[in-house]
Amino acid sequence: MEARRARLVPVLLLVALGAAGCTSKGVATAGKPGGTAPAAPLTLRLGYQANLTQAAALIGIQDNVFNNSLGPGVTLTATAFKAGPDEAAALQAGTLDAAYLGPNPAIAAFVATKGAVKIISGASSGGAFLMTKYAIKTPADLRGQKVAVAEAGNTQDVALRTWLKSQGLNPSPGGDVTVVAMPNPSMLQALQQGSIAGAWVPEPWASQLQVEGNAKVFLDEATLWPGGRYPTAVLVVRSAYLQQHPDAVANLLVGQVAANDLVKQPSAQIEKDAAAAIKAVTGVTVSQAVADLSWLHLTFTDDPLSPAIATDAAHAVALGQIPLPPTSDIYDLAPLNTILKAAKEPPVTAG
Repeated sequence: MEARRARLVPVLLLVALGAAGCTSKGVATAGKPGGTAPAAPLTLRLGYQANLTQAAALIGIQDNVFNNSLGPGVTLTATAFKAGPDEAAALQAGTLDAAYLGPNPAIAAFVATKGAVKIISGASSGGAFLMTKYAIKTPADLRGQKVAVAEAGNTQDVALRTWLKSQGLNPSPGGDVTVVAMPNPSMLQALQQGSIAGAWVPEPWASQLQVEGNAKVFLDEATLWPGGRYPTAVLVVRSAYLQQHPDAVANLLVGQVAANDLVKQPSAQIEKDAAAAIKAVTGVTVSQAVADLSWLHLTFTDDPLSPAIATDAAHAVALGQIPLPPTSDIYDLAPLNTILKAAKEPPVTAG
């Protein structure tokens, strides 16, 4: 696996350089021939979460895929967050340059900043579930109960509230279902202690609740989407950083494509490395049984799945979490498509 990983990033980097154009100092520049290495040392501050839906980020950081693709002129500083809204706030404050996060925080950041945050790649599809105690037989059984999400305004929060309303339940303050926020790793104990009846969570936390918490899959979110395809993680960047440092962003995307290629059909070593990355952030050991189940539920794609993101935005508007849906320029996929073309992979669209 180490040999495969060592080959994969340079190959992707070379084809990206060939497609995008470079000088003798060559750093890939998507859509801008003649890119050069940074004139001075540059830092790229990347946010991510310790979820398997962000396996590309976990492997990109843990196994130095991003360091290799960014090259020696760029220092990568990676910071883990408990959920997307905190990352979105950091992007808005300018303390992050790029981030892996769920589509709803990405949408909210774009709307709040009037376009100062762009989606530049997809990362994953699927892998989110409503897990409940076995005593919950029907949606009506959730009346008077507490259901957890990682953070108010995150993608699972929007999905949960939208679904509850579709079932005639009221998740608003004072309503008949209480949505509570807590870190994903805390939900197992909360469920075991009976302080929550369930949780809408991404992998590996959904499978952990099932394997270790005697929870059941009440609802696989994939069943709510056409073809079961919906984004659970995307890669975003501050527009100003993209404009000022297109070479660095293009090379980050090279790493994203390379990392996604590694996790699409993960080896035992990749799974081990992802689990190690999660433990380093959360202190939680992902058991083999949890890992085996989790990886079955995940699809990794560089496509942001824009039709589903439009639906996510409509849900957030309906819930009053954002005032209006984003415009189509929430995406800047040209750098990614240059790299995908060079790697002989199909392009993605914002349509």
